[in-house]
Amino acid sequence: MRRGMRQAAEAAMLALAMSMPAGAETLADIRAELAQLSGQLQSLRAELVASGAQGMQAAGGASALQRMDTMEAELTRLTSRTEALENRVEQVVKDGTNRVGDLEFRICEMEQGCDPATVGQAQPLGGAATTADAVTAPAPSSVAAGSGGNLAMNEQADFDRAKGVLDQGDFRAAADLFKTFAATYPGGPLTDDAGYLRGAALNKAGDVPNAARAWLDAFSAAPEGPRAADNLLELGKALGALGQQTEACATLAEVPARFPGSGAAGQVGAAQAALGCR
Repeated sequence: MRRGMRQAAEAAMLALAMSMPAGAETLADIRAELAQLSGQLQSLRAELVASGAQGMQAAGGASALQRMDTMEAELTRLTSRTEALENRVEQVVKDGTNRVGDLEFRICEMEQGCDPATVGQAQPLGGAATTADAVTAPAPSSVAAGSGGNLAMNEQADFDRAKGVLDQGDFRAAADLFKTFAATYPGGPLTDDAGYLRGAALNKAGDVPNAARAWLDAFSAAPEGPRAADNLLELGKALGALGQQTEACATLAEVPARFPGSGAAGQVGAAQAALGCR
């Protein structure tokens, strides 16, 4: 029964090192896996000790326990780092959500007929729960982040119709069509573009407060989407046009910080200079 104990121990150690699933989707999953591996390691240690001197010798002697000690220390370190990352992610989402809520309140103050008292609590960025357990790693996909995959029936036609109205210069009607589109196809491959273009249409119609709100809503719905950097850039510029220089400069500074190397990040310098941002 004890024959081959060393091979079994080595195989178990290899399994411990390799059993973390590459597709673990959340930090909570990773933390649970680490706890499971730690439990397996402790069970293996107990089994090895219970096997007596002969079993211990077959497994490599004291060096086997030393290797287990090293692995257990590494698991403890990884668990600590995972917990710290969970806390950090939760704080980032909380801070970002609070900032979005403040911007929504300020934009409402500048809109005709908008009662600041009716502005509800801002939804967490991305629409996810604010706990780090709900933050998932993006799965590989040929569709950009924030998109919903395949187009629904009539989705492309509806988008093209709204875009055509925008190109014709009927900005208010285009904004309404893009709003309807986003409500009809939430999370679709073209919804991020629709949110951005709705803001652009409202801005061209001279409705800067609602344009700012449209870009804010679009960014909040898909903070990592293909139009996220553009939405944030235009939001910053709109806030500047509304006289909210402090908020505008802070928003513009977020663009290169969040999306370095993006086209929008390359336009931030000119926008900051125009507003006199420091």
